[in-house]
Amino acid sequence: MDRYQSIKDFCCEESEEILLADGFEDAFIGIVSGKMREDVACYDYDKCLSILCKRDKMTHEEAEEFFGFNVIDAYVGERTPVFLRRYKP
Repeated sequence: MDRYQSIKDFCCEESEEILLADGFEDAFIGIVSGKMREDVACYDYDKCLSILCKRDKMTHEEAEEFFGFNVIDAYVGERTPVFLRRYKP
């Protein structure tokens, strides 16, 4: 089974309506849940940028600009995935 299908199966155990960010399977962390909100897929922000740099041969700056405009700003409803920026003390 490929990584995408494995993630999809995992998410469907919680809800069939969880949306995934195509092409960022290696950055998938899990599902974010909260009171009075829909469950959503969660991805590692920095890993998403690394994917863009490696896969699409972007510089870090190009990846940040592309990701911010085309992924983070792409609201597709209450089930839009979220992207975690990890705390680095």
